[in-house]
Amino acid sequence: MEILLILLVVGGLIALVLTRGRGRGTTAGHQLGDAEAEARRWYDRLGGQVLNLTGSDDPSKQALADASERYNAAGSQLEQATTAQQYRLAGDTALEGLYYVRAARTAMGMDPGPDLPGTAERSRAGALDSEQSVDVGGRQVTGSPQPSSRNDHYYPGGMVGGRPVPAGWYSEPWWKPMLLGGVGAVGGIMLADALFSGFGGAAVGGDVMAGGFDGGMDPGMDPGLDPGFDGGFDGGGFDFGDW
Repeated sequence: MEILLILLVVGGLIALVLTRGRGRGTTAGHQLGDAEAEARRWYDRLGGQVLNLTGSDDPSKQALADASERYNAAGSQLEQATTAQQYRLAGDTALEGLYYVRAARTAMGMDPGPDLPGTAERSRAGALDSEQSVDVGGRQVTGSPQPSSRNDHYYPGGMVGGRPVPAGWYSEPWWKPMLLGGVGAVGGIMLADALFSGFGGAAVGGDVMAGGFDGGMDPGMDPGLDPGFDGGFDGGGFDFGDW
């Protein structure tokens, strides 16, 4: 009788452990599936826009080229993703591409479409609310909330190289060297500090960003960007190739 009771207790414990294990596995499986579905939703939405829109001027063409780059990067990330976090990163990349699509549609006088989810980084970076101009190293760099033949490079806002880059249209993609290591990153940070010090505190999203930034540098890359672009800083200007 005692042996039977012991066997029943042991069997019950084993059944409890197996049930809990299956429960954890089911939860993890659901999280992975949900993350993949969400990422593919943004990816498919971006693809529909990229494949069906054609830019009508330089700002919209550049914004759509950036959106296409994010589409390709997100596709590569999806192919390699095996965890929920990796799927979330792919979704973030696709979502960023949709910000470029909205900018392109706005530049062409089209309805930008429904609002997109924001992020803490974009909220912190804000957006330019007036045209700004500063002389950096003998050349003029400008930024504006509206596209123009001069300000034809859009950035949706966010943290790059430890610096907040406000959303807006710029005369050149000066933030890209900060995504590189070595001299490129240092050159980009120097320009970022000079720009916002020169702007005297860029007005962003109804708030005011003090001139200059924290001197620290985050060596990590923005996970929503594809690092595979050509760029650099040669001390006398940027070299962006075809950008």
